Amino acid sequence: MNNPPLPRQFALDIGHTPSPSLSNFLAGENIALHSTLQDLVKSWEINHPRLASENPLNQRWIYWWGPEGSGRTHLLSAIGSAAQELGLEYFPLTPNEPISWVHLEERLPSLSTSNRPSIVTVDDVDRLDERLVASLFRILNEIQGSQAIHIFMAGNGAPGTLKLREDLRTRLGWGLIFQTHLLGDDEKIQALQQAAQARGLVLSPDVLPWLLSRFYRDMPNLMALIDALDAYSLETKRAVTLPLVRELLQPK
Repeated sequence: MNNPPLPRQFALDIGHTPSPSLSNFLAGENIALHSTLQDLVKSWEINHPRLASENPLNQRWIYWWGPEGSGRTHLLSAIGSAAQELGLEYFPLTPNEPISWVHLEERLPSLSTSNRPSIVTVDDVDRLDERLVASLFRILNEIQGSQAIHIFMAGNGAPGTLKLREDLRTRLGWGLIFQTHLLGDDEKIQALQQAAQARGLVLSPDVLPWLLSRFYRDMPNLMALIDALDAYSLETKRAVTLPLVRELLQPK
């Protein structure tokens, strides 16, 4: 089933949309990865990170992979937000912002000798071009010998299946590897209910099952729809019922 076009209300500016965090991530089958990240953040909170001499890469070097909508980017953003809240240096890298990679490589020599944790996230590893693949290779080599740099990477496939240089694919697997899984329908409903509650939004009980059976099934679109329903409900001063949802989704 093809998703219908997104209605105009999806473009509304939602200023109170909760940011991705570990606390608002519904783990489902991703409980092992979620728990690992929570434990790491707790170690940063008590200022007792794992020493490089005890465990040089495990839990300081993590790659996860899975289909779109399985929480890959949410978890990267969540771990970055946790680092920032604790005042740690944080470097988010994506294929779309090459200048961030240059900035990190300039900072790596000083970060590598520090005992204070610093955090690097790399999203969409599978989309890196040749220049960024070379940059990530250099970054990983530097992080391997560092004292407390943590790197978290995500892509759409296991390291061995990615269309990248063999030496980079090998390095992606030097630390922990997790597969992220899509939520089941009941878990999606639970996650959407949590998202609605975080926004102070009350949904009619028939809204979410109807959306899953008739319209969107992937979490990014469903979460965007919660935002749109929130905005449209405020705009029209009406409760979020099935008629309101149908009206929102009606082609303009």
